[in-house]
Amino acid sequence: MALTGRAGLLAALGIVVVLLAPQPGAALAGVCLLLAAGIVIDLAFAGPVRPLRFHRSGDTLIRLGERATVELVVENAGDRRVRGLLRDAWPPSAGAAPRVARVDVPAGERRKVVMTLTPTRRGDRSSVAVTVRSLGPLGLAARQGTHQAPWTVRVLPPFLSRKHLPSRLARLRELDGRHPALVRGQGTEFDSLREYVVGDDVRSIDWRATARRDDVVVRTWRPERDRRVLIVLDTGRTSAGRVGEAPVPLAGATPDPGGLLPRPDPLPTPGWPRLDWSMDAALLLAALAARAGDRVDFLAHDRAVRAWVSGAARTELLSTLVNAMAPIEAELVEADAQGMVAAVLARAKRRCLVVLLTDLNPAALDEGLMPVLPQLSARHLVLVAGVSDPRVTAMAARRGTAEEVYDAAAAEQARLGRRRITARLRRHGVEVVDASPDDIAPALADAYLALKAAGRL
Repeated sequence: MALTGRAGLLAALGIVVVLLAPQPGAALAGVCLLLAAGIVIDLAFAGPVRPLRFHRSGDTLIRLGERATVELVVENAGDRRVRGLLRDAWPPSAGAAPRVARVDVPAGERRKVVMTLTPTRRGDRSSVAVTVRSLGPLGLAARQGTHQAPWTVRVLPPFLSRKHLPSRLARLRELDGRHPALVRGQGTEFDSLREYVVGDDVRSIDWRATARRDDVVVRTWRPERDRRVLIVLDTGRTSAGRVGEAPVPLAGATPDPGGLLPRPDPLPTPGWPRLDWSMDAALLLAALAARAGDRVDFLAHDRAVRAWVSGAARTELLSTLVNAMAPIEAELVEADAQGMVAAVLARAKRRCLVVLLTDLNPAALDEGLMPVLPQLSARHLVLVAGVSDPRVTAMAARRGTAEEVYDAAAAEQARLGRRRITARLRRHGVEVVDASPDDIAPALADAYLALKAAGRL
């Protein structure tokens, strides 16, 4: 049973009547009797909620920033009409609308309620229960019941950096020698022989083949294929920091005093977690490497392995990766670098490119990665990529007031720390990419292409 706001309003009016009545005792008894009678009448005539049955259908997979539609069919298996309110228990981050719907289901019939979801967070957004209030004719009281009707919509990473893929694929074709451009195909893997043309590198002339023919012949090269790229995503504490601008607004919901009617309550957008920017960069790199003919594996790790993708076919790689990434959240614990290196070495027996997406935080790297880095770089080519904070760069540029000068000094100190840790990593033979949130994905793709062109993979 649940009382409505109308019952509270009548009770308040009854108090006024009691205060103004010449005989307050009799007036109080009369008000209570009338209110109780109205509640009993409503409960007696309200349709029962227990016979209701619920069935769902609709979307189960969408990208962050897109909308999903979920249909909820309400079936009244009872013998009385049910009129009232229905609340689908989606979390605030699901962005469900309407959060509360009016329903009128005659006995033995069905009605459909369409929910539109606009999620504001990646991951699994689930609704387990549906609560129904069946109102009586006076609107003072209602029968209330909760039914299990589970449904989950998985919100995938949005892959914002896919806009950079065509230009990087064009550069890859140039490296592969298949694109009619001025840049000759580069790489160290022999491709074919062709006639010499002006501008060719004379070091590529095949003198033996030339001796057997009347024309000068040169070798053409292409980037190596069938190499292995292992993308390692740090999901520890430092990956939770928010930087840049969030691609979608964040929103919450504040329930009304009755606990049934939510009220949208927009929240500020402080940025996007480093984890999500890193995921976006990983997706662009994976798409590019797969098109280059390389094998791509994925490992997410903090103090334990959170996700592992291996052996996915090129046509299924991106869908497999986004499904593996979707439920991953940053863990507020210090990452176990030694455990991460052990997990990489156990899964990558042969030499490969290990791309570690983490924060270039000097203190965290000094205590975590640096002591175990030689074990990793001795067996693999290592590339470390980190997302910088644009606010630090902006702070370093402002010098107008004394307070801004102090802020700029702190920002410069932070930037100096990142430059020093970058130099130390490079002394260990590690490639480093340190870029802003908007630039991290294309910068990482460019670093991969540079390694391809240099024949280091």
